[in-house]
Amino acid sequence: MYKRLSAVMFPIFAVLAIGAALWGYKENQEKNSILIKAENQYQRAFHDLSFHVDKLHTELGNTLAVSSGSQASQRKGLVNAWRITSEAQNEINQLPLTLLPFNKTEEFLANISNFSYRAAVRDLTKEPLTDGEYKTLKSLYKRSQEISKELRTVQAKTIKNNLRWMDVELALATEKTPKDNTIIDGFKTVDKHVDQYEDIEWGPTAASIDANNKLVALSGKEVTKEDVAQRAKSFFGMSAGSSLRVVENGNGKEYSSYSVSATNAMNQRVIQADFSKKGGHLIYFMHDRDVARKALSMDESVQAAQHFLTKRGYRGMEPVSYDVYDNIAHFTFAAKQEGVILYPDKLTVMVAMDDGEVTGMQASDYVYHHKSRKLPKPKLTLEKARESLNRDFKISDTNRALIENDLRQEVLCYEFTGRINGSTYRIYINADNGQEEKIEQITQSDIDVMK
Repeated sequence: MYKRLSAVMFPIFAVLAIGAALWGYKENQEKNSILIKAENQYQRAFHDLSFHVDKLHTELGNTLAVSSGSQASQRKGLVNAWRITSEAQNEINQLPLTLLPFNKTEEFLANISNFSYRAAVRDLTKEPLTDGEYKTLKSLYKRSQEISKELRTVQAKTIKNNLRWMDVELALATEKTPKDNTIIDGFKTVDKHVDQYEDIEWGPTAASIDANNKLVALSGKEVTKEDVAQRAKSFFGMSAGSSLRVVENGNGKEYSSYSVSATNAMNQRVIQADFSKKGGHLIYFMHDRDVARKALSMDESVQAAQHFLTKRGYRGMEPVSYDVYDNIAHFTFAAKQEGVILYPDKLTVMVAMDDGEVTGMQASDYVYHHKSRKLPKPKLTLEKARESLNRDFKISDTNRALIENDLRQEVLCYEFTGRINGSTYRIYINADNGQEEKIEQITQSDIDVMK
């Protein structure tokens, strides 16, 4: 009996064992294939980064070599520098460096990108490069050579020793020291050198970006965790029994903030929010929930958003556009002063279209930019600015608006809304010189929400 049972079961177990072995082999092959693919991607991004930084050095040298009277060649060189730097930044983002101090190098490349772009987009025949900008270009030429040299050194050692980026990723994730520190040490060395580049004067072409995004410009004094806890409870209308946790981010930096996690005792909803350390301004908040049905109209939803903003002190806000995702309306509002729409001072409010509850708000642009301005008077009349438009453009609405141009400068414009070629556009004409500053395609719903 046992012999017959064995004769039957043995082939079955043998088949199962072989199948398990084949399955395990296949799984291992697939895992190895994924690892090889990731490693190849890391290697490609790293070698492309080294190539582009070297190319950036060459392009900056070419820009410096052309005559100061050859604005076309200068502009071409600056555009190429901007394009190459953008590619280098993209390649850095593809490498497993999130846990590795490399922020100084990323900031340096971002500043080069901003500097070259802002210099290139202006009319160099009317505003040629200044002596200070030439000095900056010479510094960038020298510094990019140093970075390129360091990266080539790491690249040569990586190839010679057949080093793997997957080992770097594993080491950074587990905080274990890899067998060979060449890649990690090399990137740390690059970042350390970049941190010492304090002699570069970026000038207004690049410095204004940082000025716009730092919370040092905010009004008010620094607030404590306790202050933020009270502000959060007041803003969200939370009862005394609600639980709330406050954590400080970026301690010691000028853009420090507090993250708030709260559970409202009345409805047990979890709320996530950020407040600035300086002034205690709300940067964003969110509490997700499913919205199964759409019961409110768009007019009712935008009224709910406006009521929410007014009740919490955001007065004089104008709805300028909206989108709907999963039965939640996302309204963008901009501040309005003296009849002028202030697009830099914008925020977004999310409204659940089943009951009108506000489920989130993103107010970072408003926080960074909002202030009382002395608005300039337009030099051109509305009729004169209208002459800059295409004669086939059918105007349906006009406004005065303050926008940021490509140089991140605030400019007063006439905003013309209308149709051409079967589509609806907003066209912004500079109120001083009649130049077209910006054009954007919009939907009919954006027009309706502003009425």
